[in-house]
Amino acid sequence: MSQTAPWWRDAVIYQVYIRSFADGNGDGVGDIAGIRSRLPYLKSLGVDAIWINPWYKSPMADHGYDVADYRAIDPVFGTPDEAEQLIEEAHRHGIRVIPDIVPNHTSDQHAWFQAALAAGPGSPERLRYVFRPGRGPDGAQPPNDWVSCFGGPAWTRLPDGEWYLHLFAPQQPDLNWQHPEVRGEFEDILRFWFSRGVDGFRIDVAHGLVKHPELPDLPPRTEPAVLGPLSRRDPAEHRCRQHVDHPHWDRDEVHEIYRTWRKVADEFPGDRCFVAEAWADTPERLAAYVRPDGLHTAFNFDFLMCGWDAKDLRAVIDDSLAMLGAVGAPATWVLSNHDVMRHVSRYGRRTVTRWTAGEPYVPDGPLDLDLGTRRARAAALLMLALPGGAYIYQGEELGLPEVENLPEAVLQDPIWERSGHTDRGRDGCRVPIPWSGRTAPYGFSPDHTSTAPWLPQPPDWADRTATAQTGNATSMLELYRTALHLRRDHPALGDGDMTWLETPDGVLTFARDPGFVCAVNLSTDPHPLPPHTTVLLSSAPVTDGLLPPDEAVWLEV
Repeated sequence: MSQTAPWWRDAVIYQVYIRSFADGNGDGVGDIAGIRSRLPYLKSLGVDAIWINPWYKSPMADHGYDVADYRAIDPVFGTPDEAEQLIEEAHRHGIRVIPDIVPNHTSDQHAWFQAALAAGPGSPERLRYVFRPGRGPDGAQPPNDWVSCFGGPAWTRLPDGEWYLHLFAPQQPDLNWQHPEVRGEFEDILRFWFSRGVDGFRIDVAHGLVKHPELPDLPPRTEPAVLGPLSRRDPAEHRCRQHVDHPHWDRDEVHEIYRTWRKVADEFPGDRCFVAEAWADTPERLAAYVRPDGLHTAFNFDFLMCGWDAKDLRAVIDDSLAMLGAVGAPATWVLSNHDVMRHVSRYGRRTVTRWTAGEPYVPDGPLDLDLGTRRARAAALLMLALPGGAYIYQGEELGLPEVENLPEAVLQDPIWERSGHTDRGRDGCRVPIPWSGRTAPYGFSPDHTSTAPWLPQPPDWADRTATAQTGNATSMLELYRTALHLRRDHPALGDGDMTWLETPDGVLTFARDPGFVCAVNLSTDPHPLPPHTTVLLSSAPVTDGLLPPDEAVWLEV
C-alpha cells in the first residue's frame, strides 16, 4: 500500500481484555502494569496497535462497560499516570493505543444519573437519560416491550414511579443522545484522551445511540432475526437481505453524531481513528458508518459469524469488499472477541453452526479440539491475507479454546443472572491467558502471589503458554508471529485488491499483486496447490503438492 496511506487502513490490532491479559500487582485481575510488562511480547508478535477494553472508573457491574467516570482510571486497573506511561511506552515500541469508549450508556453510579435520581420526575437532570412514565392506569407496565440484551425487560421502575431505559443491565442506564449536553460531554471526553496521546477509540454499541423519539414497540420478529446474518447457503441470499426499521438499533440519525466525532479526531495529528462495533443487517447499512465524513473502520461481524463453508465465506468477503470499497473504506476482519465463543471451539465441531446476533451461540455436538485448532490455523492465514485490517483477540495467537466447563459458582457475566441461569454468558472466552509455567496461574500473576485469577484457568493449559510455544515452529504462536511479519514485509499484503482464482467447490484461492496467492481448503479432499515458486507459509506441512482439508497456504508466484 502507499506509504502515505493512513496506518489504520491495514493495521493488525490486538485486543487486550484488560482483566484477563496480565496481572501486574498480584490481585488476580489484569491491569495496566501487566500490559506494560508485556509490550515486548506484543512488539515481537508484530501487531500495529492494541485495543484496550474499558479501563475507566466503574462499579464493574459489567466489567467496566458501566462507566462512572470517563476521565478516571479504575483503581483495580491502575492510575491515570500509569495510563499515560503505557501510551508513551507503547509508542516507543511502535504500537498505537486504542481505548474503548462506551457512549450508549453510563453506570448508574455516574454523577449524571445520581443527579437524575435525586432531582425527580420532570427535572432537567433526567433529560440526559431516557425516563418515561409507565403504561397502564397506574403506570405499572413498562413504557414499551423492549428487552435487554442481557435478558429481561429493558426498563426498570423507580420508587417515584418513572421508568428508565437500559438496553443492557439495570446498572447501565441509556443516555439520551438527542440532548446537547450528552453530545458535548462526549466530544470533550474524546479530546481529553486524544490530548493524552491515544490513537483512536473502539466505539461500543456504535449502532445503538439513537432511539426512535416515540419509543414504539419492537417490530414483528422476522426471519432472519433483525441484525443477524442469514444462513448463506446461496450467496445471492446474502445479497437479498433487507433492512428492518428498528426503534433503537442502527437508526439513520446516528451518523450525524459520528460526523461530529470525525471532526474532533481530525483536530489532532497522526491519523487518529475510530472503529465501530456496529451490528447492521446488510453490508450497505454497515458501510454507512464508514463513509468519508464518518467513522474510519467497522468490525466485520458477518465474517466472524460465518460457518466453515467456502461458499458462505466467499459471499461475505465479496459483499464486504464491494460495499466498503464503494465508500472508500477498508475492510476490518475479525474471528473472535470478548463477547463470542472463541473460534477454535466454534470451528471444532463437525458441523459449524451459523451464529445469529442477539442469540446465544449453541455449538452443534462435542468439541474436536484438533479439528478446531487445524481450522483456526487456516482461518488465521485467510484473515491475514485479505485486503484491509484485522483484529486479534488476546489468546487466539496461543490457540486457546473456549473454557466451556467453568463451574456455575464462578460465573460473573451479568447475562448468567439476567437470563435466569439459562445462558452461561461470555466468561468462557475471558479466562486469563497463560504466559508461562506448568500450573495456574501460568504467569498471569507474579510468581509470589497467592491470589487466584478472577476466573479459573484449565489444568491442561501448560502446553499453550506463550513460553511453551515460543521457538516451536509448529505452534500457533509462531504461525501468527511469522504471518504477521510476512504480512508487514510483503508488498502484496495489507490494503489493496484481490482476485479470485478458479477452484473446485470447497476451496478458496485468491491472488494479490505482486506475486502472492492464498489458498484455503474447506473441502473434505486434498487439493493440488496452484502453480508457485515458493511456499511462504502454511498452516500445516504441505507434501506432494497437495493442500489437505482444513488447511491454508501462502504462496509466492
